[in-house]
Amino acid sequence: MLPPGKIPPEILEKTVFKFLGAKRRDVIFGPSRGEDAAIVSDGCKLIVLHGDPISGATEKIGWIAMNISTNDIATRGVKPCWALSCIMLPKGSNEKILEKICREMSAAAKRLGVSIVGGHSEITLGLDHPLVIVFSMGVAEDDKYVTSSGAKPGSKIILTKSGGIEGTAILASDRGKILMSRLGKELVRKAVDYFDRLSILEEAMIAFEFGGVQAMHDPTEGGISNGLHEVADASKTGFRVYEEKIKISPETSEICRFFEINPLNLISSGSLLIVAEQGKAAGIVDKIREKGIDASIIGEVLADDKCRVIVRSNGTIETLVRPLSDELWTALTKEIQ
Repeated sequence: MLPPGKIPPEILEKTVFKFLGAKRRDVIFGPSRGEDAAIVSDGCKLIVLHGDPISGATEKIGWIAMNISTNDIATRGVKPCWALSCIMLPKGSNEKILEKICREMSAAAKRLGVSIVGGHSEITLGLDHPLVIVFSMGVAEDDKYVTSSGAKPGSKIILTKSGGIEGTAILASDRGKILMSRLGKELVRKAVDYFDRLSILEEAMIAFEFGGVQAMHDPTEGGISNGLHEVADASKTGFRVYEEKIKISPETSEICRFFEINPLNLISSGSLLIVAEQGKAAGIVDKIREKGIDASIIGEVLADDKCRVIVRSNGTIETLVRPLSDELWTALTKEIQ
């Protein structure tokens, strides 16, 4: 039986990637391990496309869906321009629920400069909470873009903001009552505000325009740990990262401690992994920080694709194990006495 969340990459390759329809010359970049978005050509321009569902949250799902889908366009170094939405509501939903989701999507899209150009809405039998899917598009200016697969040995790995951003916001919102009773209202209020940190558009554009970027990736399900593995998968490389360099906020730390989950394996939309040339990495970090966005160099790319390690704060070196499932699912289903 498959675990909740993303289908494991080996099953994607064995099953999903075998059934991709017709082969067309205008497909420049199709599905592969660790990649965020497809690239196609209309004969004049390169168009970047990506779709994402929101299935693990019940609050602010319109806001989350728009930010998460457009993030994957931004990881290509491309600004998102248009979006299509698919809203599926459970039986018994009313118009107010639909309006709330649409308002949230519109607010996020306005902030991102994105037009919602179409989609579909329906009442769907068999659901117990709303499911929202957003499909985003953008145009690669001057046919320039970056992928997850360009990481080179010796290059530096940068992380923006902190780990577990999306998971922190979802848990503070969906499990807010129990968290307020145990951790306090102020901590939960701060954690809910993490919804405002979900977009990586600004730092992605800063890094891409600065130059020297070899790869960018949005660490979603499986958190920072899985994001690092996905870049390594795509680039056929290894990595060494340093635990003390990976920022985990106090709110995330406290919530993860309460649910007994690993913050490095918690869905981390809102943070961005950037692989940059050694001589450019510090400059990229400085430019991002100038905009008030935290960023730091957390490690380096290794040539050996089987060497994927984390140097713990006490100096010990361990293999960074790829998570089987996101810690969000563990926390959402955990019975708290």
